[in-house]
Amino acid sequence: MRHALEMARLAEAAGEVPVGAVVVRDGVVIGRGFNAPISRHDPSAHAEMMALRDAAQNTGNYRLVGCELFVTLEPCLMCAGAIMHARIARLVYGASDPKTGACGSVLNVFSEQRLNHHAELSSGILADECGSMLSNFFALRRAQQKVT
Repeated sequence: MRHALEMARLAEAAGEVPVGAVVVRDGVVIGRGFNAPISRHDPSAHAEMMALRDAAQNTGNYRLVGCELFVTLEPCLMCAGAIMHARIARLVYGASDPKTGACGSVLNVFSEQRLNHHAELSSGILADECGSMLSNFFALRRAQQKVT
């Protein structure tokens, strides 16, 4: 999760919402990503999507069987779907997302038995640090909006 937090810091430095993700296979990071929808003008450029794309390119396969995805914020529905399609074995996330979280907060797509892939879920890993980074980012953004 520390690697994912490093990626979140890169997102923040780029003016993006600070969310970071890494894909790990056998203890080795094979994919990295951070939020970039603003700079890329791409609504799908979430940290998880970027990390999955990077891992798929690095392995030459869109199926990431046996891999783990570490992300600082609970994935949304779009990202949860991509995680399923990539066949990620285990999803680990830090902060829960009570507005758009699709892995337990708003809904949990991985518990839907009619779907064909179910990643193992671990949540709350370094949640305070992950959540604080996001809270601080949005507090600063609100303060900046009041000034202008």
